[in-house]
Amino acid sequence: MSDKSESQLQKIKISRVILPTFIGLGVVVYLMFRNFDVKAFDAVQFTYQSVFWLLVAAFMMFLRDFGYVVRIKILTGDQLTWIQAIRIILLWEFTSAITPSAIGGTGVAILYVNKEGISLGKSSAVVMATSFLDEMYFVILFPLLLLFINTQELFAIGGGFSFTNPFLIAAITGYSIKFLWVIIISYGLFVNPRGFKWFVLLIFKLPFLRKWRAKAHNVGDDIIISSKELKSQKKEFWLKTFAATFFSWTARYWVVNALFLAFFTVGDHFLLFARQLVMWIMMLVSPTPGGSGFTEYVFTEYLGDLLPYTGVAVLMALLWRLFTYYPYLFIGVYLFPRWVRMKFKKKAKKT
Repeated sequence: MSDKSESQLQKIKISRVILPTFIGLGVVVYLMFRNFDVKAFDAVQFTYQSVFWLLVAAFMMFLRDFGYVVRIKILTGDQLTWIQAIRIILLWEFTSAITPSAIGGTGVAILYVNKEGISLGKSSAVVMATSFLDEMYFVILFPLLLLFINTQELFAIGGGFSFTNPFLIAAITGYSIKFLWVIIISYGLFVNPRGFKWFVLLIFKLPFLRKWRAKAHNVGDDIIISSKELKSQKKEFWLKTFAATFFSWTARYWVVNALFLAFFTVGDHFLLFARQLVMWIMMLVSPTPGGSGFTEYVFTEYLGDLLPYTGVAVLMALLWRLFTYYPYLFIGVYLFPRWVRMKFKKKAKKT
């Protein structure tokens, strides 16, 4: 398991930062030319109030990462120091930023945790629990939002609501995948891990899936190991970890509210919050690294009508990505090679 994780790690190259950066900025430039409106840009004024709300947005990102750090400390039984926990989260976010949204950074996350001194079994359990908790947030919150927000307000883009709306289709597809994943991983972790592995390997015997059977075998092993670690945990453990998850994701969504307030008046904060959650569900179907390009487009089209001037939405999308995405790319470029040298050179010396 460790050797295979290390081989995955070797596939992560700093040069991969270039692709999502160019895709994201390329889409922004295209949308800017397509939707250019002089009056809209003239309406944007930078004031002391702007500085205040931009600082609030930055603080929300700090709270978001703080929630993740607290969660991973709880999941590891407080075996990690604060520095180790911060390092794992930043490396994890960097990996997520350069891989497609549907894949994320979980492929090498086990190795990140393991190399910080956590046993392989517990590292596997931590990553599985993290994935489970993140998806649970969406699975629970999305239907709750539908109870309080009119569906037409949530998906009526361009003045009307339709069941053929691409945003509605993307949201339903993304939510269905998340819901199915929660059901499957819940069964595997808490009910029948060996039966889960047998079923997964049976599916991957199909001719068009056979080449991924080795990876499916690894996932089955991870589920079995993780199940042993997690089934024994008490209710307090799950309450604490889900509270940290809720705190982290919610802080992430308030970033856009703060960015909007830096330049405009927001009419309905709750609707803006809800649309962001739906937007993240849509991002699951993005094939590009970190959702680059797709995310900027969805932000501009899906949140643009909540701005007084839709022509400025593309600038807000770029500003949002500068707060929530590009910092992890830059931090990763600095941190990742140093972490590899520190962990693997140390291993080589011992050998």
